[in-house]
Amino acid sequence: MKLLITGGCGFIGSNFIRYMLEKYPDYQIINFDKLTYAGNPANLKDIENNPNYSFVKGDICDPDIVNKVMKKTDQVIHFAAESHVDRSIEDGSVFVRTNVLGTNTLLQSALAHNIKKFIHISTDEVYGSIKEGSFTEKGNLNPSSPYSSSKASSDLLAMSYYTTYGLPVCITRCTNNFGPYQYPEKLIPFFISRLMEGEKVPVYGTGLNIRDWIYVKDHCSAVDFVLHRGKRGEIYNIDGGNELTNLEITYHILKMLGKEESLIEYVEDRKGHDFRYSLDGSKLEKMGWKPQYDFGTALEQTVRWYVGNRWWWEPLKR
Repeated sequence: MKLLITGGCGFIGSNFIRYMLEKYPDYQIINFDKLTYAGNPANLKDIENNPNYSFVKGDICDPDIVNKVMKKTDQVIHFAAESHVDRSIEDGSVFVRTNVLGTNTLLQSALAHNIKKFIHISTDEVYGSIKEGSFTEKGNLNPSSPYSSSKASSDLLAMSYYTTYGLPVCITRCTNNFGPYQYPEKLIPFFISRLMEGEKVPVYGTGLNIRDWIYVKDHCSAVDFVLHRGKRGEIYNIDGGNELTNLEITYHILKMLGKEESLIEYVEDRKGHDFRYSLDGSKLEKMGWKPQYDFGTALEQTVRWYVGNRWWWEPLKR
């Protein structure tokens, strides 16, 4: 199988490439990444000499280079995206360009080259907040930020290429990921790195906003499952079953690092801050997939990874 992975130098994409090469050593993988601030070649330094792995630097908004890499593959897993909500609130234009226009460029090229499957990686944030219960794949889209709005738009574009042209599209929508190689602007690595440097951790508002968390390797296995068993034209929610408040996550990290609660600093809440995200993942579960990693164990492994790999995150913070 020949796979084109967009955004493969990012957090989830790099973990997915490593996961796939370990599980399927005969698969050929092209990693297509623009290497923005969040795309880090060091994420895949350990496999860069694998004969079945190759890297191409390029922008998903550039049709010429997209067509060059697309003709060398038969399956696409599209991770590439601008994804940090706070950055989108400051300036949403780059999110529209990358997440909407870039996705459209890929879809056009995939159609022209008769791609066998196009998996579009999305997010639970497209559904918006929910007070009780959980969103199924049939839930209405109600995004709150420029980031989630751009992802919802790209979801609709991807599905329109299935409906109109028959492009074999699948969409996955996953909850909050954590694990090794996550850029240290995201909550868990941000808090770990600040606490390791003796700094306080800023908690938005009351800290009671709720998110569901999934270990990145479980997300990778779910995407692998959809690649091999997902049906074209279908959407799949990927949940972790670990709903926690931001404050609870903070307490876990403090305890694992042996730090005092006095290092919590409550700050003004984020604009348009959704209170709770929650996905119903029963569709995938009925097909035979479910998360394998215990949350507490996976978080502890993640904390240990950042403690033991300062060489990786310190240059990024500087």
